[in-house]
Parts: sequence; C-alpha cells; structure tokens
Amino acid sequence: MTRKEFLAAGAALAASKPTFARNPASEVKPDGIRGVLLHMGMNMWGEWVAPDEPRVEGKRYTHDEISFSEDIWNRTIDHAKKRNFNMVVMDLGEFVKYPSHPELAVKGSWSPDRMRAEVRRLRKMGLEPIPKLNFSATHDQWLKQYHRMVSTEPYYRVCFDVIKDVCEIFETPRFLHIGFDEEQIEWQKKSVHVTCRQHELWWHALYKFIGAVERQGVRPWMFSDYGWSHPDFVKKCPKSVLQCPGYYNEDVQGYVIEKMKPCYQPRLRMFIDLDKAGFDMVALPTNWVSEKLKASGRTENSDNSAEIVKFCRANVSPEHLKGFLMASWLECQSEWAFKLNCAGIDQLADALEGV
Repeated sequence: MTRKEFLAAGAALAASKPTFARNPASEVKPDGIRGVLLHMGMNMWGEWVAPDEPRVEGKRYTHDEISFSEDIWNRTIDHAKKRNFNMVVMDLGEFVKYPSHPELAVKGSWSPDRMRAEVRRLRKMGLEPIPKLNFSATHDQWLKQYHRMVSTEPYYRVCFDVIKDVCEIFETPRFLHIGFDEEQIEWQKKSVHVTCRQHELWWHALYKFIGAVERQGVRPWMFSDYGWSHPDFVKKCPKSVLQCPGYYNEDVQGYVIEKMKPCYQPRLRMFIDLDKAGFDMVALPTNWVSEKLKASGRTENSDNSAEIVKFCRANVSPEHLKGFLMASWLECQSEWAFKLNCAGIDQLADALEGV
C-alpha cells in the first residue's frame, strides 16, 4: 500500500459510521458516567526482560505475580458505590489468564470464570464493569515477549485474540478502553528497550485496534493525549471512538488556557477541540501528585476534579460530555493506595455534587 492509499483508507475509516450496535436509548445523559479507573494488573510501567537477560540494579521490572488485595479491592468498590458511582473501569493487563494466551498470566492471575463472576457481581451492585487493556507501546509490558513484537503479525494476532477473550468474559461490555497513551520517545527514554510507533504506522495500528474492538460489537475508548502534539488527531480519528481527555495541572499551569505557556495549552484545549469535532468524551481528572506539584509545595492534588468538572461544564456541550472517570493510578493492594483511591472518588463525587 502506498502512502497515498494508506492516508485515503484512514480518512475513509475516520468518516465512517461505527460498526457496532448503538442503542440511543442506552446513551448516558450529561455527567452520566461517574466512574473510577482501578488497576488490577500493574505491568504497564515496569521493564519486561526475558528470563535470560540481565537486569539493571534499581530499575523497576514487571511483576511475576499479581499485586492485588481482594479485601482492598472490595472496600474500594464499596466506597465507590457509596458515593453514587456507576462505573468501574478495570485495568486488566496480566491479571487475567486469557484462554487464548495463558502464557501472559503471572502467579495469581484470575481465571476467566472468576473474572466473569466478579463482573456479574459488580453489575448486581449497580456498577457497570468496563475492561481496559492498554495497547500503547509505552504501557504494554503486560504482553511480555509480544511487547517487543509491536506491529508484527504475531503481535496483532495475540492482541486481537485477547480482545476477543475479554469481550466474551465481560459478556459484550458497552466499551473497551484500549489506552494508547504516552506513546512517544520522551516517555521511554529511560527504558532498556524502546518501542514507539510514529506517523502513519501509529495510525495504522490504531485503526486496526479500533476495528478489532468494533468487530466484537463493543465501542472502543481511548486516551486523547496523542492530540496534544498532533493537531490532525481530531480529523483522522473515527468519531465512533469514545475519547478520554485528561488534564492534571501537573506542570502547575493552572486552568485558564490564555494564562498557560503555549506548549501546555493543547492539553486543556483538547476538550474543546474534541467537542467541536463531534466526539463523545469522558473527562479524566486525578488526585495524583506530580513532582512539579510537589516542588511547588503541594502535598496533594485535591482541586483537579472540581476544576475539570467546572471547565467541562462550561466548555463542552452536554451532547458530547458523557461523564467523568477518576484516575488515581494506583494498585489495589495497600492501605495507602486504598486511602488515595477513595480520596479521588470523594473528590470527584464532591465536584459533581457541587460540594
């Protein structure tokens, strides 16, 4: 395929209608999604190395067993329900023993039946369970050796098999979050193995993943940060993809676009650009504290939810604002993480309720 043919195919896909079934009556109302992103798997950040490869002292590597406490998980879920949340986005990674590729499992990975039982339990509680599998080359170490095979035929086969497995386990969920965030060299410059798709290859991969999800009758959901440095994102990405823009004020720029440094303005403007382009979105606030926030004297990021809710309600049309998803970016294992996950839930709940 020539470059001209590839771009034409991408443009055609971006303009096409979604291939999955959509029932307008089931669409959420403005602010309707009150969700929390919780990590069951954690192998999205550490280095993956083969068993016979050397390791660098002091470097973080992927876990060979799950980092998870069922008690912490249940208590966090109970707190989300108590604060009137209605969705849990479950970041899976290595946490499930996928039927098609059990080699991706680690010690303690849940069986499909156990995960299916948890999905049904959450639904009975009134919490919509949504699976997340991050296919960004920066965050796909949970794929083990296939992490180093990005864009190859074996890689796509494994990824698409796992997508099918998850959609079956979750009994055709409304969405599947595919991640696709932070796939740039700057996020991997300290990695021992760098894999980064760029230009047409990145789009080629995205289109293939969108198609793989939609073939299961499920709507793809993705992070929107690629658009920060690629203005053509809103033109080339299919409107069928639910967007997840986030802005954490991690660089201490505030929440007024005109007062931000030009290089940071696209992060907050992305909400507006997506809305104008006709994308549905779920905004992503956090209570995670960056090093720059800490250096500025902040010990917590407690106002991000309130500011993002305020900004979205003022700048995003109700038609496209489908809700909010709290991301504390923590495991469900320790009491420390439990407190911070619950603090994030409280902050978003208070913001939505006008407290």
